[in-house]
Amino acid sequence: MGTDAAQRPALEGVRVLDLGAVGPAARASRILADYGAAVTKVGAVPRAGGVQITPPYYAYSGNRGMTRALFDLKNDAGRGAFLALVVGADVVIESFRPGVADRLGIGYDDLRSANPSIILCSTSGYGQEGPRRDWAGHDVNYLATSGFLDCSGRRGDGRPALPGATVADIAAGGMQAAMAIMAALLRRDRPVSANSDPEEPGAQEGEHIDVSISDGAFTMMSLYVDEYLATGVEPGPGHYILTGRYACYDTYRCSDGRFVSVGAIEPRFWANLCELLGLAQYVDAQTDDAAQDEIREALAAVFATRPRDHWVDLLGPADTCVAPVNTVAEAVADPHTEARGLVVDAVSATDGPFRQSAPGWAGTVPPEGAYEVREPTATDTERLLVEAGLDGPRVDDLLQRGVIA
Repeated sequence: MGTDAAQRPALEGVRVLDLGAVGPAARASRILADYGAAVTKVGAVPRAGGVQITPPYYAYSGNRGMTRALFDLKNDAGRGAFLALVVGADVVIESFRPGVADRLGIGYDDLRSANPSIILCSTSGYGQEGPRRDWAGHDVNYLATSGFLDCSGRRGDGRPALPGATVADIAAGGMQAAMAIMAALLRRDRPVSANSDPEEPGAQEGEHIDVSISDGAFTMMSLYVDEYLATGVEPGPGHYILTGRYACYDTYRCSDGRFVSVGAIEPRFWANLCELLGLAQYVDAQTDDAAQDEIREALAAVFATRPRDHWVDLLGPADTCVAPVNTVAEAVADPHTEARGLVVDAVSATDGPFRQSAPGWAGTVPPEGAYEVREPTATDTERLLVEAGLDGPRVDDLLQRGVIA
């Protein structure tokens, strides 16, 4: 769909240096690469003992199509070689603890001295400032502090249920970082105002972006936060339609042990569902709190009479907001997944052909042919430095000294 211009990668020509091995930094660089940016994964040389990027198993799509460079950032010569790449870059992404990049000599002021137009995106759990800035954390912690976990369903012993995906890393962190970087590129590369000279001082300056995963998770909770701030009523499990208050928004077990999801929020969808299940007596009781246990039991009893796919085939196309609860294997094999091009072919020189997840973000340009997966130990440091203007003998010296690899 779209014009020929839409088939050009949106970020073609944008150069990104990614110092983040995992988490939101790696998610952000994957998104940017899917939109056409040239991403170089930057890690520590093996014996430097610093932050080390270990190439993952060949099938992982996270580093697909990216180059790789290794530096000893604790060594002046290694740090200088890295800064030589910064000169020609547009974006640097890092995920060190707050303050570490400055101590290494690659903080924003250092990068800006090498390249005034550079955009530095610092990703961290709790941000560069605040009482928790130095806390270690993972996905579950950021979802916990934001209120997300408390509003989620409960396990049998009353504990909040764990989400089945790294929601905070991917959405609250990685997608937030990618969006902020794209906005910063747009801001940097356009005049300050309609009447500005694009060459005037300040029009092409970069910036330092502070991406906090916990901030993103809190923002994702805005529907509930706004309700609480406006009414004083505290949301939680079973408080709202999306957190299990009504039977029309839930999951149900079928006769084969698999599940369907029901999201019939709008009255007309609920009416359609009730009619098709032979439960028309509940059409007008959709939001009757006193009837919810009875309705939930009635729905469960009907769904338990047939296999999942029977109900999906009957209800899915009938405006009832019913869909299967797929396993990962079923999601991969789902005809809709295939039709949307969400799985692509890839080939490894050592492991042969296989399939992996495709760039699925709206507006990304689909690949032509199979992705070629490189050896996990391959690096591009030498070539990238030569392209950046360092002469061959100097690069050879850096290699021999072990400050690049």
